[in-house]
Amino acid sequence: MKEYKTVEREAEDFFIEKKSRFIGYAIPVKTQEEAVAFINRIRTKHWDATHNVYAYVLRDNNIQRYSDDGEPSGTAGVPVLDVLLKEELTDVCVVATRYFGGTLLGAGGLVRAYSHTSKIAVEAAGIITMAQCSIFEAVIDYSFYDRFLLLLQEVGANVLNTAYADAVTLMLSIKEQYAARLQDRLTDVSNGKYTLRFLRSEFAKA
Repeated sequence: MKEYKTVEREAEDFFIEKKSRFIGYAIPVKTQEEAVAFINRIRTKHWDATHNVYAYVLRDNNIQRYSDDGEPSGTAGVPVLDVLLKEELTDVCVVATRYFGGTLLGAGGLVRAYSHTSKIAVEAAGIITMAQCSIFEAVIDYSFYDRFLLLLQEVGANVLNTAYADAVTLMLSIKEQYAARLQDRLTDVSNGKYTLRFLRSEFAKA
């Protein structure tokens, strides 16, 4: 797998449907242990909720899991999972918490509500593409900093971390196939003053 889509960060959102409050949580995860730990954290946080429905998808062994958590079969966990599959997301976990408001929604209403809960959670968490990237470190003078950021934008590199001291030290990622182009452009623009130090190759935000 050269690229895959996941969510960027942990996030939440909510909406009200016929007095029932639905809260959607999404988080990037790598393992079943991470997914289960997140699910349990939300369950503990919302111990008084009527339902804590969940679904997660992992690249590792193509694992897909879901739970209706007491809702009628097929009306909760499956709709949450379907959103993840339709968005082609992986390494992601969503928990949909419901506080019952006193009005029954019916099977169709539940499916729509849990689908929407999953969707707004994923949107809040931000969908990103992960690709095999080269990770570099660059040490740049402040006078060249703005020009360097424009160069990174030009070639499609992402800044992962920035440290400010006597000079600016940046950790950045770029798709492996564009790494040589970045180095060449940096050499040209800086007249050979700056070079990149290769750190490692890994899946990172593309």
